[in-house]
This record gives sequence, structure tokens and C-alpha cells, in this order.
Amino acid sequence: MTPSDLQQPVLLSLLGAGFVTAFLHAALPTHWLPFVLVGRGQRWSLGRILGAVTVAGLAHIATTALVGGLIVAAGLAMDQWISGLLPWLSAGLLFAFGAFYLGRAALRPAIMAGGPALALSEPTVSHAAAFWGLVALMAVSPGEVLLPIYLSQATQGPPVLAALTLAFAAGTVLGMALFTVLARAGWSVLRLERWARYEGVILGLALILIGLLVVLRQH
Repeated sequence: MTPSDLQQPVLLSLLGAGFVTAFLHAALPTHWLPFVLVGRGQRWSLGRILGAVTVAGLAHIATTALVGGLIVAAGLAMDQWISGLLPWLSAGLLFAFGAFYLGRAALRPAIMAGGPALALSEPTVSHAAAFWGLVALMAVSPGEVLLPIYLSQATQGPPVLAALTLAFAAGTVLGMALFTVLARAGWSVLRLERWARYEGVILGLALILIGLLVVLRQH
């Protein structure tokens, strides 16, 4: 099935949901704080930091797409045996991930800014090692929150999954770059910490909503 086989509003809604989910996921401090700290320690320019953000973000999505492809293949093989299971399985995963993020946000205390400032020191590693270390950090941690969305669209075919991957990549890189720039510039870092505090709630509710949409499509 190609993207043209889907109704345009449905396809746009799918890609929009993928972009927003990836953007919200990129708001996690693990997706931008290492770049701020390493860039500060290495005395990197903003351009060099954003270059690392872009390469690392794309590596993050490439790994996610690889794992998602394996999940899709396994899901399709299972669906050959149990007709109609795939959409309900994907909805269940979306509900589970949504509940996980909501529960974690409720149980984990927020860590607010206000600690001692980090002193700048001379770089202790080469720029290349620091750069590729950041890329590897993101590459070895696929976006688990995006995987159920791959599974929910498994039957739509490779072109639709490829378009969804592009939406994930755009949302991830844009989100990582935006929060990195804001944090590096020192623009209201306290507000960024507060955003990180509520990101789990927003992301959890978004995932549950997507799961409900998957269920409604079956009716």
C-alpha cells in the first residue's frame, strides 16, 4: 500500500501525530542536556553542537526504525495466524506505554534547577571522540515510545512506514535542536526543567489518545 492509497486527512493525521509524539519525546533531558554539557565542556560553537544534535537525532531514528521494522515483521507474521490481532496489540502497547509514562510522572519527584553552576574546564577528550560519543549515546537507545506507532501501521506498507519515519526524524531533530539551543542560551532554563517535569504526563496522554484512535478505527 502506498501513501496515496490512504485518504489524505488520515495520512496527514498519522504523520502529524508521529511528528508531535517524536517532538514531545525529544523534550526529555536525555535528548538535549548531554549536548549542552558536552558542547560547553568542549567549547563548541552553536553550529558544531547542532551538527552533533542532527547526526545523533538521525542515528536515534535509524535505530528506532530498525527495531520498529523487526517488530512490524514479527507482528505481521503473528497476524497471519490470528486475524485482526495486530491493531488490538498495537493499541494495547500504546495504552501500556501511556500508562507507564503517566505513572512514572506521578511517582518520580521533579528535579528543579538551582544547583551550583558547573565550572568550565578544559576539554579532556578529542572533539571527534566527544562528537561520536554523543551520536553513539543516541544510536544505542531507540525511541521505545515510537515503536507501538510503527506496529499500529504495519499493514499500510513500506511507503507509509517510510513517511512515518521521516515524520519521526523531523520531530526528533527539531525538538532536540530547539531545547538544546534554549538551554545553551540560558533562556529560562528553569522553565525547561518544569517542561521536563510535565512532559511525561503530556506524552502519556498523547499515547493513550493515539491508542483510542486505533481502537475506534476498528469500528
